[in-house]
Amino acid sequence: MRSEFLPFAKPSISEEDVAAVSETLRSGWITTGAGCAAFEDAICERIGCHTAVAVTSGTAAMHLALHALGIGPGDEVVTPSMTWVSTINLISMTGATPVFVDVDRDTLMVSPAAIEAAVTDRTRAIIPVDFAGAAVDIAPMRSFARDRNITVIEDAAHAIGTVRTGGEEIGSCGTAIFSLHPIKTITSGEGGVLVTDDAEFGDRIQRLRFHGLGVDAWQRGQQGRSPQAEVLEPGFKYNLPDMNAVLGHSQFKRLDSFIERRGALAMKYRELLATVPGITPLGEADSTAKHSWHLFIVRIDESDAGIDRAAFMDALKAKNIGTGIHFRAAHGHQWYREHTDRWRAADLTNTNWNDARICSLPLFPDMTDADVHDVVSAIREVVPAAAEVTT
Repeated sequence: MRSEFLPFAKPSISEEDVAAVSETLRSGWITTGAGCAAFEDAICERIGCHTAVAVTSGTAAMHLALHALGIGPGDEVVTPSMTWVSTINLISMTGATPVFVDVDRDTLMVSPAAIEAAVTDRTRAIIPVDFAGAAVDIAPMRSFARDRNITVIEDAAHAIGTVRTGGEEIGSCGTAIFSLHPIKTITSGEGGVLVTDDAEFGDRIQRLRFHGLGVDAWQRGQQGRSPQAEVLEPGFKYNLPDMNAVLGHSQFKRLDSFIERRGALAMKYRELLATVPGITPLGEADSTAKHSWHLFIVRIDESDAGIDRAAFMDALKAKNIGTGIHFRAAHGHQWYREHTDRWRAADLTNTNWNDARICSLPLFPDMTDADVHDVVSAIREVVPAAAEVTT
């Protein structure tokens, strides 16, 4: 058994990251200023989007997007239930109705056909999710959404650096939201970024993140705002401080190396788990050319493995290996169970099947190949059916 606990996720913090934050702390300016602007510019330069707006979380970015769209009572927003519940909470708090769409059993992502079938004349927005670092098949969704004057907001919280089949890096087209939470591919401590190719929408998000104050190009280049700045519309307080932004910027420079290492670890997992009964990784998505491997998710099928998920996770914890669940389906949370009149869905068969089985194994850039071997060895020890398989 391992002598030290292996968490399922851990940020990879370099001396360069520490130096960037230390320099900002010593500068005398730690709130939103030149450091945040430089981070946003770097994102735009790499991805090719028109505007990047850094905020305090991916949830904050989604809130701003829904608010800017004017989503409210009587509206519907089509999205999977197999996602982090913050999106569903935000939709519900606007007074709109979440319309849940089932996911593919193997990729945990929604199909264009399933999304289109859920659209009604009340649909105002579609929020597909790029799951675990894979890319959802979004082009057909954009096409029929455009014809119906429906906005697509891509939940790319898992997928910064992911590239679609055909070469489109996520965030370069349309509107997308990234998360910079500590378990994500890169982190700013806490944070998120909304990227868009819609200049007008981007300008409005920039205003809304800081009280609705007007911000012009000159002010963006300064640390602080003109005392003459006025509220153009009521806004929020979601601006990302420089001490967070410079960490995100420093991490962003290593994005490709992080993804490369995550991918190597994921392939090692796939190789070693291939002969473990009842422990099945997610399937590959044809829509993904470059997977960013935010998570490595398996499904524990008790009928084949001889152990259920709860016992599996407890047994690995006893062997000093951490795991996670990403995610409990939103409709299964207590409030949504008690308020079934506040959402609707046609069929969630695949969502429910995965909801009872998914488990995230340790995956982060500082892991070694030996760590992966430790995890899989422990899995072989705790899965009763594995004892029957000769390796």
